[in-house]
Parts: sequence; C-alpha cells; structure tokens
Amino acid sequence: MAGKVFVGTSGWNYHHWSDGRFYPPGLAQDKWLAYYAGRFTTVEINSTFYRLPEAKTFRDWASRVPAKFVFAVKASRFITHIKRLKDPEQSLKLFLSRALLLRKKLGPILFQLPPQMKCDRERLERLIACVRRRRNLRIVLEVRHESWLTQEVYDLLESAGWTLCLADYPGLEGEPPPLGPFCYIRRHGTTALYGGCYSDEQLAGDAKFAMKLAEQGKDVYIYFNNDAEGYAVRNAQTLIGMISPRYLATAT
Repeated sequence: MAGKVFVGTSGWNYHHWSDGRFYPPGLAQDKWLAYYAGRFTTVEINSTFYRLPEAKTFRDWASRVPAKFVFAVKASRFITHIKRLKDPEQSLKLFLSRALLLRKKLGPILFQLPPQMKCDRERLERLIACVRRRRNLRIVLEVRHESWLTQEVYDLLESAGWTLCLADYPGLEGEPPPLGPFCYIRRHGTTALYGGCYSDEQLAGDAKFAMKLAEQGKDVYIYFNNDAEGYAVRNAQTLIGMISPRYLATAT
C-alpha cells in the first residue's frame, strides 16, 4: 500500500501573510487556521517550542480543521535547548499531555536539537525511554551538529522506531539517510535561514523523492520554514502541484 505525502508550512500565524500574500486582507486572525486548513492537509506548530499553550488552545486548534488534517508539533525548547535532554521526564509528561489533546489530528512530534549540542547518546537514550512509554507516537529528531550523523545514532533511532529529520540547515555538512518508519523533511530557506524561495528544479527533486518513498509505503511530511515574503506558502503550493494525486494526503 502506498504511503501518503503531507505538505505544509512551519506555522500559519504570520502577520506578514495577511496582506494578500496568503490570507485575504481583512480576514480576522482567528479565521487564519481554518483558511489555511482549507488549502493544506498539515501544518507544523512552531509556537509550542517557545511557550506551551494551555489545554484549551490545543482543543480549539483541533476544532477548526477538517477531520483528517494533521498537526506536527515541535517539542518545547525547555527540553531540547535549556535542559539539552537532561532529566526530561516531567517536562516531557507535561508537553505530551497537551499535544495529545489534538487526538487523531496529532501527527509527528519534532525534537529539534540546538546547533551547539554535540552527540550525547546517554541523554538521547533517556529521552527515547521516556517517550517509549507512550505508544503509537510518531517521533522525529532534528540534529544540527554533525557529530550526530553517525551509524551508531542511526541504529539507535531505527531500533526506537524514530525518524531522523532531513533538513537543509545552514552549516550542517552531509545529509543523513531517510531512515525511520516515515520521512520528515524541513526546508529552512535558500539564501538565509527562513529566507529565500526554492526553485522549481529544487521542488521537483523533493517531489520525486517523496513519491519514491510513498511508493515504498512510507508517509512523507514536508514543511517549508522560509516564511519571509510568504515564500513558504508559495513553495508548498508549487510542490503539491508536482506530486501525483495518488500520493497526496487529503484532510477530509
């Protein structure tokens, strides 16, 4: 059975998209998510990285989108950047208690590590052990230091059933293999972090890669983080047009 390809942006709550670049001028901010969900099947929530919203916010998000819409949720920076995966039990428990309120609309959970954090197998193993107590979660790890790009880490993630994020983060040499039960791709920008527009040639490469993995039975999630000038929306829409409808996920 073929996998499905989910394409969206990293966040939707951008005021500089409300001048007609994506949202119609004058559209109320509390209508933005529903408008977005009428055009995409998924979104990556970035705001959860900076501050954990109240439980009612997660329930509200879930109520504003179609039945099969998928939220990818970025884990709190308290876990990844402040504590650097040390003693994650309590903070992870709180984070998951909120994210799980999305219920069937909860997709992958992303742990993004800071660029200065070198490989620490012991801390990663502890995080894996904490997450393992929760079944049926799709977990993604994005690393930003090349010391993580080793076969030892790949094997550890494979055994845990985790996916390693494929991202074009500036300064990270080399690209890991597309390991894991699904594929997760983040496109951070071409000319700078969060800036620049991907060319049709670059997008065609992503489309070909995604359809190949989907044909092999893997779901693929692709998020554009180049929100400046609304490029993320433009690139996501172009990519969707390049992928065969056979593989594209639907939200209804």
